[in-house]
Amino acid sequence: MKANLIIIAGSMLAITGCQTLHTAEPSSDSTTHAVTANAKNKKSATVTLDQIEEQVAQVNDLWLMIGNQMRFPVVDNALVAQYRQWYIENPTHLEIVTQRAQPYLYYIVEQLKKRNLPLELALLPIVESGFDPLAYSPSHASGLWQLTAPTAMSFGVKTNWWYDGRRDVASSTKAALDLMEYLYAKMDHNWLYTIAAYNSGEGRIFNAIKHNQARGKSTDFWSLSLPRETAHYVPQLLALADVIKHADKYGINLIPIDNSPQIEVVNIESQLDINLAADLAQIDINDLKAINPGLKRWATAPQGPHQLIVPSEKAASFKRALATIEPNSRINWVRYKIKSGDSISEIADQFETTATLIRSSNGIKGNNIVAGRFLIIPVAAKDPDLVTMTADQVLARRTVVKSSSNKQAYTIKSGDSLWKIALSQQVTVAQLMKWNNLKKQSTLAIGKSLVIFPNEVASLTASNDKTVSYRVQSGDSLARIALKYKVTVAELIEWNSLQNSKLIQPGQILKLIMTNS
Repeated sequence: MKANLIIIAGSMLAITGCQTLHTAEPSSDSTTHAVTANAKNKKSATVTLDQIEEQVAQVNDLWLMIGNQMRFPVVDNALVAQYRQWYIENPTHLEIVTQRAQPYLYYIVEQLKKRNLPLELALLPIVESGFDPLAYSPSHASGLWQLTAPTAMSFGVKTNWWYDGRRDVASSTKAALDLMEYLYAKMDHNWLYTIAAYNSGEGRIFNAIKHNQARGKSTDFWSLSLPRETAHYVPQLLALADVIKHADKYGINLIPIDNSPQIEVVNIESQLDINLAADLAQIDINDLKAINPGLKRWATAPQGPHQLIVPSEKAASFKRALATIEPNSRINWVRYKIKSGDSISEIADQFETTATLIRSSNGIKGNNIVAGRFLIIPVAAKDPDLVTMTADQVLARRTVVKSSSNKQAYTIKSGDSLWKIALSQQVTVAQLMKWNNLKKQSTLAIGKSLVIFPNEVASLTASNDKTVSYRVQSGDSLARIALKYKVTVAELIEWNSLQNSKLIQPGQILKLIMTNS
């Protein structure tokens, strides 16, 4: 970098030299002036090199860039001085904040620039949450920007069983900046009022202004009677901005943050298992979770927002890999045989999903389910951290290891089919095929024996199974669909908990479990 700087400086000097060339011979006086000019040029060349170094540093360090583009004036105020001194005396705080901010700060700054908003606002997450996306306040505010649930809802941020958009950097930043723009317009384009209103609400600021107006008092921010938290909130931000802008002056060594994209928000279009996403992005699952703190479960939300944050350097390869994945492979599906006494909500808890998703996946409108029938349930692609799961949940997710002591033999009878045998033995067709090295078209010889391991979890499909979603077309019948996919009508009825072939309608989605064999 230093060599490059010298080359740039040399080029600038060469250009300057060309601009000062004269064709006339200098007089003795002009020679004196030329010597003086040359001395000045040498001095100016040194300054130019320093300036270039400073500019390059500014371009490379996000903190320097933010500091040089701040708009708010430094205010001579006792509270500002108090908070400034605190930051100066506690440099470790800014070190911790910098580490937390590193993945997100560039993204936030870019969003501010797009809206032409003051870059001081990029520091608000320091005041609000210490740049901790998991921060949660006693007043139930959450995330980097400490949005409350009502505020988040007002600005389109989703919060549900799967996802908390207040913790998501993309969703929460959009909402926070939307709120800032709204408040700025309401507060007569006064940024100090706006920031105060962000903290305590516009009504409180308007009331404080009206109170002063009624008494003939000044209505500038510093003259308003505000709650203690709000009265300290604005000075704290101003002090922090001053410290960031003049870090050298105050002897603070800010850890540089690269002035380049660290994350990218990728449109994933539909629900996606985050373990699979981590594999596609070629990053550790814990790293993916860390930059997507809004995700609360093993997959993105079924109803969106369909976005995932990935490291910038992985974004292009992630999008390419994602494009190769079949829609039905984005999450795994298991078949669960309903037991007597089961309820949809209990089954949903067991498989870490929602009753709503189970209903929609199985075409169920109410809560009635029938023992002995099967449900198709979306589950994680890989076992999650077993430490956080109950014994029942672990059992539901893991295939029990086969044991020779549990092996049983089943003698094939007249009229038997793989499906009938699987149903009677409470196992799956895929398991029968796997245990006995069979194919779909294999002939079952009467009197021959099949091996069965009844203690394996029957609700799980074999690892080589693939679930396909089929949209029923006009004129379709179960027989026609079964013939097309080389399965049986009985299997279609079982997989989709159907009563008979008359139940299917155009547009209906059927689940088919295909075995690669």
